[in-house]
Amino acid sequence: MPRSLFRHLSLITVLASSAFSAHAQTVPPVSGPLIELSAEASRASANDLFQATAYAESSHSNSGIVARQVNQQIASALNTAKTYPGVKVKTGSSHTYPVYGKSDRTIEAWRMRSEIQLESRDATVLAELLGKLQGNLAVSQLSATPSPETLQKTEADATVSAIHVFRERANLIATTLGKKYRIREMNVGNSNRGPVYPMLRGKAMMAAEAAPLPVEAGESQIVVNINGKIELID
Repeated sequence: MPRSLFRHLSLITVLASSAFSAHAQTVPPVSGPLIELSAEASRASANDLFQATAYAESSHSNSGIVARQVNQQIASALNTAKTYPGVKVKTGSSHTYPVYGKSDRTIEAWRMRSEIQLESRDATVLAELLGKLQGNLAVSQLSATPSPETLQKTEADATVSAIHVFRERANLIATTLGKKYRIREMNVGNSNRGPVYPMLRGKAMMAAEAAPLPVEAGESQIVVNINGKIELID
């Protein structure tokens, strides 16, 4: 575990232990008024993990021809992706289904779609690979999110801030009313949202026209919410 992350988590532990010191022993029964509190803190987190889904799709009256065409395109894409060591690639879902005529009883054709999933921490490399793959494949989705390590650190920072905010509000209320307080309940939750770029479905680009796919990493906003109850005591 990185030292910086360890320090953040240690600080959270100290704060939580301090806040719940009364709970280390048997919690006394409620004797004073209970007040519900909420607090929130947010931190911007760099999106340093990029994921994309590319697919091959074909239709033909002969199901064998459809399978052969799609499988060849996927195999070619996998071979191309293997030349990019900075990109992880794996096969995704694959579906073959009938295309019915107007009567909904007669099968006029077969359609097959197969996907590959790509992941990289280098947006430039992934964008270059996607540009090449678009010679035969289409891109259905591209997303940018914080990596697990980045997310953990950002959440730790936001949690520390949210706990401070919660305690400050509790102190403000108790002091204003001329009371002391103890924390009776504290629930911590978090959420984050990074940019996802859905790609419009269309024909695959010709290889000669393929160019790096524009990717803007941006940031995700990591939000930590705390909801709890304090008891006012004399």
